[in-house]
Amino acid sequence: MRRELTFKPDAFIPAETNDRAYTVDDIQHILKVSKTTVYRLLRSKQFHYVRVGGQYRISKKSFENWFDGKEGGSEDGIC
Repeated sequence: MRRELTFKPDAFIPAETNDRAYTVDDIQHILKVSKTTVYRLLRSKQFHYVRVGGQYRISKKSFENWFDGKEGGSEDGIC
């Protein structure tokens, strides 16, 4: 009997635990929201991110502070 591997395009692979940044997909799956909502959060400057090429990288430390309700997601409270 022959088995074929099936590709799951929506399978989520989280960032490595020792990475310092999340991707938009990571945030989308953590919060269980749409990509549009993640981009709105980025524009609201609730936590620190950088844009590398055409992709966003969100600071894990800043995001986790924001998510935990700590004072200011970014180091200085603004991005």
